[in-house]
Amino acid sequence: MPDRTRRGHRSRTAVTGLAAWACAGALALTGCSGGAGGGAKSAPKGAGHAAAAAPAGPVWNRHPGSVAAVGDSMTRGFDACSVLADCPEVSWATGTDRAVRSLAARLLGPSAVTAHSWNHAVSGARIAQLPEQMAQAARERPELVTVMIGANDACRGSVASMTPVEDFRFSFDLSLRQLRAAVPKAQVYVSSVPDLWRLWSTGRRSPLGKQVWKLGICKSMLADADDMGAAATARRAAVRARVVEYNTVLREVCAEDELCRYDGDAVFHYPFTGAQLSPWDWFHPGRDGQARLAEIAYRNVTAPAPPA
Repeated sequence: MPDRTRRGHRSRTAVTGLAAWACAGALALTGCSGGAGGGAKSAPKGAGHAAAAAPAGPVWNRHPGSVAAVGDSMTRGFDACSVLADCPEVSWATGTDRAVRSLAARLLGPSAVTAHSWNHAVSGARIAQLPEQMAQAARERPELVTVMIGANDACRGSVASMTPVEDFRFSFDLSLRQLRAAVPKAQVYVSSVPDLWRLWSTGRRSPLGKQVWKLGICKSMLADADDMGAAATARRAAVRARVVEYNTVLREVCAEDELCRYDGDAVFHYPFTGAQLSPWDWFHPGRDGQARLAEIAYRNVTAPAPPA
């Protein structure tokens, strides 16, 4: 996955405001008291007066009227239509291609996609660029924001250069806080990072794909694709483990926001086949792969409850 972005040094100071807000919200919902013993206060005396019910949390809108997408090349449709080029019209999130039937097309109807959806994803983007993308998306005041990012943080020149998990958490948390400050009622759908090990295992069956990989696509996972020695196997395992850690961060941070839904690792576990990968690089989703991503997203966004 090409990396055409760079980011300077940023602060790694822990963010505690959101946690405090979440704790305060939990106290409000449960009616907890800070008094001795932690018990609930007795209801005021007086005939005919029922105790006030705890306020309900926000209700998830299963059919939002506008969609903004942020993320990386998978949301830009990179290599899905032609070699080394974005193809946003087939994007799983906001594309207009009728064969893909993007999430926006399914939610809004094909005729409304152009006017009511926006794609701010950037090929090569890493999590450090997400706050900037989220700020751009917030200016559209969308009812739903889709997030798919993290593959480029694991797809580095070496295992040592992968984005540290604490930095990944900082940037994702900051992105959600920025959105909340600008558009408090916007919903967020977060896709898991795909299983890069599965993409290697599938794509390595293509001699053409392996030749393309030698150009430098996701070296940490795809370099020396046929090397099954101990060092290469350990390297791929380390990349896969980091992706799992990234998905844990996405799940945990999303769970702190009542208007955020994580996909329950659906994309990570999806068994992509060669027919669903780009015929040019055997790594990015092709048209069929983009359609599968759209199906997963639509199912989760419109479900009565979030994935378990």
